[in-house]
Amino acid sequence: MSLTEYNKKRDFTQTSEPEGDIQNENLNRFVIQRHRASRLHYDLRLENDDVLKSWAVPKGPSMNPEDKRLAIETEDHPVKYLHFEGSIPKGNYGAGKMRIWDTGTYESVGDLGVQEALKKGDLKVKFHGDKIKGTFALVRTRRQDGQKHWLLIKKKDDHSVTSNYDAEDYVPQGIVKSLNDSDIIKPMLATAADGIFSKAGWIYELKWDGYRVLASISDGNVNLYSRNGINYNDKFSKLAQDLYSIPHEVILDGEVVILDERGKPQFQQLQNYDSNSSADLRFYVFDILFLNGHSTLDLSLLERKSLLPDVLEGLEMTYYCEHVESMADAFYKKAIKNGMEGVIAKKADSVYTPGYRSEKWLKIKGTSSEEALICGYTDSKGSIFGSLILGIYREGELQYVGNCGTGFSSSVQQELLQKMQDLEIQKSPFLQKINLKGRTPNWVKPKLVCEIKFSEWTESGRMRHPVYKGLRDDKSLSDVKTTNKASQNSSKASSNALEINGRKVNVTNLDKIYWPGAGFRKYDLIDYYIQVSEYMIPFLKDRPQNLHRHPNGIGKEGFYQKDNEGLMDSWIETLKIWSTSAKRDIEYLLCQDEASLIYMANLGCIEINPWNSRKNNLDQPDYVVIDLDPSEKNTFDEVIEVAQVTQEILGAANIEAYCKTSGSSGIHIYIPLGAKYSYEEGREFTKLICYYVLERTKGLTSMDRAVKNRKNKIYLDYLQNRRGQTLAAPYCVRPKPGAPVSAPLHWNELKPGLKIIDYNIKNLPARIMKNPDLFQGVLAEGIDMGKALEALNRL
Repeated sequence: MSLTEYNKKRDFTQTSEPEGDIQNENLNRFVIQRHRASRLHYDLRLENDDVLKSWAVPKGPSMNPEDKRLAIETEDHPVKYLHFEGSIPKGNYGAGKMRIWDTGTYESVGDLGVQEALKKGDLKVKFHGDKIKGTFALVRTRRQDGQKHWLLIKKKDDHSVTSNYDAEDYVPQGIVKSLNDSDIIKPMLATAADGIFSKAGWIYELKWDGYRVLASISDGNVNLYSRNGINYNDKFSKLAQDLYSIPHEVILDGEVVILDERGKPQFQQLQNYDSNSSADLRFYVFDILFLNGHSTLDLSLLERKSLLPDVLEGLEMTYYCEHVESMADAFYKKAIKNGMEGVIAKKADSVYTPGYRSEKWLKIKGTSSEEALICGYTDSKGSIFGSLILGIYREGELQYVGNCGTGFSSSVQQELLQKMQDLEIQKSPFLQKINLKGRTPNWVKPKLVCEIKFSEWTESGRMRHPVYKGLRDDKSLSDVKTTNKASQNSSKASSNALEINGRKVNVTNLDKIYWPGAGFRKYDLIDYYIQVSEYMIPFLKDRPQNLHRHPNGIGKEGFYQKDNEGLMDSWIETLKIWSTSAKRDIEYLLCQDEASLIYMANLGCIEINPWNSRKNNLDQPDYVVIDLDPSEKNTFDEVIEVAQVTQEILGAANIEAYCKTSGSSGIHIYIPLGAKYSYEEGREFTKLICYYVLERTKGLTSMDRAVKNRKNKIYLDYLQNRRGQTLAAPYCVRPKPGAPVSAPLHWNELKPGLKIIDYNIKNLPARIMKNPDLFQGVLAEGIDMGKALEALNRL
């Protein structure tokens, strides 16, 4: 607790920073300041022991647990620094602009206090800020060049994300200043997703191709503005008049579009729209942030949307944005067919987080599109200009992404040329040399943001078949950076076709990293399944599959897909099964051969999840499974101990059983039934065995379905044995670090010291060759349940 070093570094006659006075409030506050000094960085400060403990975080904090951000410990700062914003004059220590990025309170997590944890070098805190929320760890690593280095790491919780996180995406704070100096709120943003999905608890809205606009109506004033503070009151004056009639004090969030006679959005018309236009201008409102003196940010999405119909009643140009809660695939297909950009999927219970790009809102587009910077144009005989030269920022460097020569009329070209000529420069803005194939370039300052739609990224990181959509004066230069990993580092997205038993199976993006820690690619996954398909297919054939897809690897959240809905290749065999809950047929994929297994792997199905029963006898399973599911407190050796007890009981009753690792944290024990019994009979039989295991492993196991009642015990899960329930198949890979495999074992291999990761995609093929029939008994005739019950009763 000393501010001597802080005071020594500063001349308070030159800087407006607060002087170093001790304050003993100790209210557990924190601040994160964005500090544009000689190098841009972020400063994290925690109020403790009458001062602010401080760290410089070069890349800023991240809400992604995969990111381990360097944090360099600096001198203590005075508590008054919690509120400091401004410019530190040139020539002074830390010269540059500083502004508050986030602030709030924090609490220590764990048994140690902050001081003791800091001394130990392992501090865990829970933040309560606007941007930074949930639990973080500050872990001391080493001293380098006289500096104390720590790592700032987000812990997995309800607030963590799996997408790329850049603190610069959330600058400035949620509240910014518009052109007319009134406070506005930056809107909540959606994260790009690879494909449509159907999931309970999500709703789906049309993705409108227009300008994102927030409308503030208060005291008879209407204020329309973009996400970056551009005022639209003049441009959309008719809309402002329409909103003026709202008899409430509200802030609305929506999309302004122009529709043609078919109801299709026309973005270029919107760009050139003025108040004298007779075009069909509409404002589709999908959210409300404030109503009559009350913030609605913490209400759930559906609660917020329920307020909108009454607020918007009677308006002529303003419409409520409808949504659906099911049939997402059909909704998406219809949207694309009708010329829409795609759909937005939103978590129904999500709160509104201003200025935050959230994974609880996902955008699914029919075609790829990106904002790009116009960096120049080429000459053309007989035309106004040839094509636009486009660039995008990747990892802070402006990179060339191709030329675009289509999508604009002569009038649009003429308007663009005038804007570009005002920005002309002599030298290329790109660091690397650009090959324009003999075309003459005219370079411009990269200030104009345009939107480009295109078919895909090429291997060299270029846009394929780019089409100009229009200028985006509602987007800032900081928006122009790709979030598509396939396009980064000269894009290694590749496409090949495998010929498998007469079937042509497309495989794409083989170099995409699926396991970041191990460096395993999608190629490694497909190569593994090719090697083991002969031994794996018998456990998959004729069984409906519940697809668990991870198209971006284990670093991003996967999704489940049961219903084919006509989206898969025509040669894939499927089976329609009536769903009582959905009140319709679900079209399941059947994995019948190597070709269909590789097709699934190419979809991002890291793990394979079949039913226990087959298509000709769906109500009678071929086997039942006891799933030994440990809590976070249990060791794998304890799971092995329970499995050994289970095997002793089964052996004593002459019940043939087989075991495999789950590939995650548990063990699966299979008992073959030969499809002679119903699911209910099999489940009750398994339940009885679990009672015997429970009796012999008291204090270690539980059969309670409620997690909170298990009290950190191993769960004896017999409920997996239900019609439609799926489990990781033998030999399938799991979406876990290190690419572990659900590996069949000999019972005598199940002993202390065994680890899940001992079996993975690199060593399993060789093991299978030595033990090809290890699990085949699971598919045999099966036990006689009557005799087995008699034997159990004698124990």
